[in-house]
Amino acid sequence: MEPVVITGLGAITPIGLTVEEFWKNLRDGVSGVGPITQFDTEGFAVRIAAEVKGFEPRNYMDFKLARRTARSAQFAIAAAKMALEDADSVTNSDPTQWGVVMNTGGAAIADLAQAGQTLAEEGPRHISPFLVPSIMPNAISCLVSIATGAKGPIVTSTAACASGNYALLEAMHILRRGDAQAVIAGGAESVIAPLAFAGLGRVGALSKYNDRPTEACRPFDRDRQGFVFGEGAAAFVVETLSHARQRGAKIYAEIAGGALTGDAYHVTAPHPEGEGAARAMRLALEDAELQPQDIDHISAHGTGTVLNDVTETKAIKAVFGEHAYRLAISATKSMVGHLLGAASAVAALAACLTLRDGIIPPTINLDNPDPECDLDYVPNVARRQPVRVAMVNGFGFGGQNAVVILRQPPEI
Repeated sequence: MEPVVITGLGAITPIGLTVEEFWKNLRDGVSGVGPITQFDTEGFAVRIAAEVKGFEPRNYMDFKLARRTARSAQFAIAAAKMALEDADSVTNSDPTQWGVVMNTGGAAIADLAQAGQTLAEEGPRHISPFLVPSIMPNAISCLVSIATGAKGPIVTSTAACASGNYALLEAMHILRRGDAQAVIAGGAESVIAPLAFAGLGRVGALSKYNDRPTEACRPFDRDRQGFVFGEGAAAFVVETLSHARQRGAKIYAEIAGGALTGDAYHVTAPHPEGEGAARAMRLALEDAELQPQDIDHISAHGTGTVLNDVTETKAIKAVFGEHAYRLAISATKSMVGHLLGAASAVAALAACLTLRDGIIPPTINLDNPDPECDLDYVPNVARRQPVRVAMVNGFGFGGQNAVVILRQPPEI
């Protein structure tokens, strides 16, 4: 089976509008969380989020497309174009051999909620004729396809907070099957909207550290309250090794393998012993033909919710045994918040850069570790350490688990 490699990276995040800006701030432990500016939060119990700041869609698309496109799709187009530029490649070399798998969780919930309010207050004549094509979930990948010219398999899947990892796995399978030679893959999300905050606020899933926003997301910490909403996108150019070699591409990492599982337990809570998560990690190792001791680093799901952090820790221990205590584990959400459908794509982006630079980003706000979370989560300060193989965890509402394993690139 031919190896599949990552050759281009793109990012629009709450801590950077480029890959290198994101990476610098992630290494430095910079939080992107602050007071919400996108809507009036009066009456809301949660008034903080990790918003993307200073994004100008017309830097990546013309005015008409920007006006007709939901913010999540704008992020997807921007990150995809950035990844293509980084890969020093264009899809018009043979557009039929380029695919797109750009996943999402909530797609255009904010636009749909706003349209519903407009309909109620102003009537049907005030609804945009572009509403439906802008809010359909597959718009994320279709608009990337249109913007880049990719004419191969075009797929959008929703796997809640595991969607970003699933995009990389689907890209890997497309390439392994020979259905394309290269794929633009990743995740994009923007649901910082009153309806989403009201809904998840009722579930009790969100952190309420409104007066200390940069300290609000506290994965594996005893004082964690919940996750913090984030938004943004991460994109990758994924190619077969032969295609990358043919054009002399630089390679960030090889996608060694991965796996998907389901908890079949609860629509919002993880299995209390992390059974589905552990099974996904084991199957990913099997797919990559690796042993637990081969993993050096885990880019964790690490949401900062009361339930996730304990169950993820249990799952890691179940899979890795004593080696679990030798793993360096990071939670990017402590800085960028929870990007939902783009969350594990951002975690995979961080893992790629860790492989490249030998720097493991910290888990910030880990001041008082939960006794039940007793592994090495690289607290508060980045660590220089060579990493050969990294695992990326993504676990979503509904009990969907997606795990990806990345490793140092093969010799060109």
